[in-house]
Amino acid sequence: MKTVFALGQVGRFASAAICVAALSACTTTAPVTPAVAAKPSLQSMLSQASTASGAGQKEQAVTLWKQAAVAYPADKSPWLSIAQTRYEAGQYGDAIVNAQEVLVRDPNDTLANSIIAISGLRLSTRALADLSRQNNLSGSLRTESQDLAKLLRESLGEQVLVPPVRSRAPVAAARPATPSAPAPAKKGAKNEGSANPFDALK
Repeated sequence: MKTVFALGQVGRFASAAICVAALSACTTTAPVTPAVAAKPSLQSMLSQASTASGAGQKEQAVTLWKQAAVAYPADKSPWLSIAQTRYEAGQYGDAIVNAQEVLVRDPNDTLANSIIAISGLRLSTRALADLSRQNNLSGSLRTESQDLAKLLRESLGEQVLVPPVRSRAPVAAARPATPSAPAPAKKGAKNEGSANPFDALK
């Protein structure tokens, strides 16, 4: 009877030891998760992109701004920088698309609205110049263009959509007036007007 009892105690002790060993083995073999790198701040990303832009690496800067836009989707700053860069490069279509991303995040952003307005006018000017050169500015296209030009003149409060360049008053006052001086100025103004694609819309 005592032998059976002793064997039972030994069996229980052995079972407990096996359980403890098994549990300790489980804890030691658990995979260690690697530490996730902290996301860089928006300011550091924008600063890196601005540095690249300042060094003349415009496409690299645009790539960095796009990465910042993905990392911080609610912020308008990366999109505004891309829109300005595209505008300065004369890529007006891309400038408009990126400025619209700014307006999604801030509908009242003045710079984005300005980029869209001026880029749109420059694209329209190019298209109208091409149509004028090809003698294809006629019919409903001409009428609609005239209506749009009138709307633009009224919005800007100007009688002429693209006013001719005026000579600066201080320069004219500093030089003595000569009879032949006014004639070239008029000729220059006339030439500018004839090269203006909006002439047909005035």
